[in-house]
Amino acid sequence: MNQWWKNTVFYEIYIRSFCDTGQNGKSGIRGITSKLPYLKELGVGGIWLTPFYPSPKVDNGYDVSDYCGVDPDYGTMEDFEEMVKAAHKHGIRVIIDMVLNHTSIRHPWFIKSAASKDSSERDWYIWKDPVNGGEPNNWESFFGGSAWEYVEYGDSGQYYYHSFAKEQADLNWQNPSVEEAVYQVLDFWLLKGVDGFRFDVINNLSVSGSLADNPVTGNGEQLHENDVNQPGIQSVIKRMAGRIREKKPDAFLVGEISSDDLTRIHSYTGGGSLDTTFNFNLGSREIFQLDEIYEELKRMQELYGDSEYPTLFFGSHDMRRFPDRFGFSEGKTKCLLALMLSCRGIPFLYFGDEIGMKSRILNSVDDAKDVQGILAYEAALKEGKSREEAVRILNERSRDASRNPMDWDEAEKQREDPSSIWNFVKNFIELRERTAALTEGTMELRKLGNGLIEIERALGMDRVRIMINFSDCGVTVPVEVPGGGCVILEI
Repeated sequence: MNQWWKNTVFYEIYIRSFCDTGQNGKSGIRGITSKLPYLKELGVGGIWLTPFYPSPKVDNGYDVSDYCGVDPDYGTMEDFEEMVKAAHKHGIRVIIDMVLNHTSIRHPWFIKSAASKDSSERDWYIWKDPVNGGEPNNWESFFGGSAWEYVEYGDSGQYYYHSFAKEQADLNWQNPSVEEAVYQVLDFWLLKGVDGFRFDVINNLSVSGSLADNPVTGNGEQLHENDVNQPGIQSVIKRMAGRIREKKPDAFLVGEISSDDLTRIHSYTGGGSLDTTFNFNLGSREIFQLDEIYEELKRMQELYGDSEYPTLFFGSHDMRRFPDRFGFSEGKTKCLLALMLSCRGIPFLYFGDEIGMKSRILNSVDDAKDVQGILAYEAALKEGKSREEAVRILNERSRDASRNPMDWDEAEKQREDPSSIWNFVKNFIELRERTAALTEGTMELRKLGNGLIEIERALGMDRVRIMINFSDCGVTVPVEVPGGGCVILEI
C-alpha cells in the first residue's frame, strides 16, 4: 500500500476565509484553485478542506444538509471537480471533512425522520420518550445546555439527541441503514477523486443505545463518559475504513477524537482502523510551556513507536492562532514551526501559519458567526454578567478568532523577503523533501535545558541533528554528526 501521507505536509483550508475570487464576497472553491501554485511553491503536498456542503451554517458548515452537494456560497460541483484535477496536476492530494456524527435538522433524512413517529426514517436519529416527564438522561451538549430537544406530536412528543447545537441532530449508528447511506456518500466523493477523509468527532458516534447518565463532579461539571467512545465504536470505524480501502487502497483517513487521553486517541489508529488521529494535548494548548510540549512529544514517540505516525499541529479552525495564543515573536514562531516540521509525524499547517497570522478580536457579538461563542455570550448575560464581561467570554470561547480571512498582501510581501516566516517554512519543507531521515527516520528527542531542544533523526547511516533554541539567549553547540548533517536554529 502506498502510504504517501507519511511524507506529506498538509495544509488545512477553512473554506469560508481562504480566498475570495470576487464573485460573491465569500471565499470559495475557485479561490482554492487559483492558489494551488502558491501552495505548490510553499511545498504543501496535501490540503484538507473544511465542509463545503450545503448547510444552514449554524455551525459554519458542520451542520450538513446535503452530503453530496456543494454549497452555492462556495461554488458548484464542476468547480470542485476542476479544483481536484488541478490539485493533482500540481502534485497536491485532497482530503475533505466528513461530519458523520450528526446532520443539520434541515437534511432530508431528518425532515423525514421528524415528520412522524411512524416514519420509515424515524430510527435514523435518536428519538426517546420523556422519562418522568423530563429528558431521557442528563447528557449535556458539548456547546453547553441540554443535549435533548423536545418535539410535540399532537398531545404527545419525543426528544431527539444532539451532542452539539440543537440544529445538529445525531445520527443513530445502530441502524444499518444509516451506515449503508454513509457508505454511499463516501463512495460518491471517492469517485470525485478525493484522496481521503478527515472525520469530525468520529468517536462521538452513537452506536450502543446506552443512555446511562454521565457522572458529574462536585462542582457540577459533567464528565462526558457515556456519550462518547461507546462500546462497539471501534468496530464501526474499522468497517467504514475497510469499505473505503476496498474502493481506494491508499486513501488517507484521519480522525478527530474528542478526548485528552493520548492512549484513547491512539487506540483509533492502526489495525485496520484510521491512519492517524489528532492529538489536541499537543496542538491546542493555551499556554506555551516547552517542558510540557517536550513531555507530550516524548509520550507520542513512545506510544506510536517507529511504525506509526502521529499528527503534528499547533493551529486549526477551532482555536486561536498560535503566535498570539503563545505571545510569540517572529523568531519563536519560526522555532515552533521548525519543531513541527522536524519531529516524526504528519505536519498539518493551518492556513496563515506560514506567515505567522494573528487571531481576530471580536468587539461585539454582532461580529460573531461561531455558535459556540454566541451561546457562551448569551449564557454569560443570563448569569448577570456585564456586556463587557460577556464579550470577553465571547472572545475566549468563539472559534471566529482563527477563521479570519487570509492576509494575501502579507503573504506576497513575505514571499519576496528571504528572512520571512514564509520563506523559512518553504526552505524547511524543501529540507524535509531532500532528507529522507526527516520524514521516515527514527527520532531521538532531547531537552538540553535553557530552552534548547535537540532532535536527532536517523535512517540507516543517514543522520540529521536539529537544534532549536526557544530561549532569548544565544547558545553554542557542537555540530559534528557522524554520517550526517546539522541544522542550528538560533532565531
